[in-house]
Amino acid sequence: MPMYQTTLTLSTRGPGTYEFTDRVTTEVRRSGCKSGIVHLFCRHTSCSLVIFENADPSARADLDAWLSRLVPEGDAHFTHRTEGADDMPAHIKMALTRTSETIPLADGRLLLGSWQGVFLWEHRNEPQQRSVVITVLGE
Repeated sequence: MPMYQTTLTLSTRGPGTYEFTDRVTTEVRRSGCKSGIVHLFCRHTSCSLVIFENADPSARADLDAWLSRLVPEGDAHFTHRTEGADDMPAHIKMALTRTSETIPLADGRLLLGSWQGVFLWEHRNEPQQRSVVITVLGE
């Protein structure tokens, strides 16, 4: 089974979701595969990947706000503060969510639903450069 692999660099400006569905679609085209799977893996411990609503940005804002209430900065119980007050909360948010996604591929297209997009979910306050490995397996 043919395989194609590449790494994307995504820039963030702080907490929130950053859609990169179009970039994944471009790499699927480059792979030449028409059917199979697309696997995405984020190489960091303070951000996540999520397939989520892409039509109304308020849904993503609500999701981010909810997770921030669940894991707030400044929790007196956290001892890991190496990179600031947002460091440990970012690690916990990543552990509660996902660092990889797998999407089926058919007819050269991602089989996402009508309102689904692929997002990097940044949990740190400062701008970051993030790496996401894309692996396409198929024919």
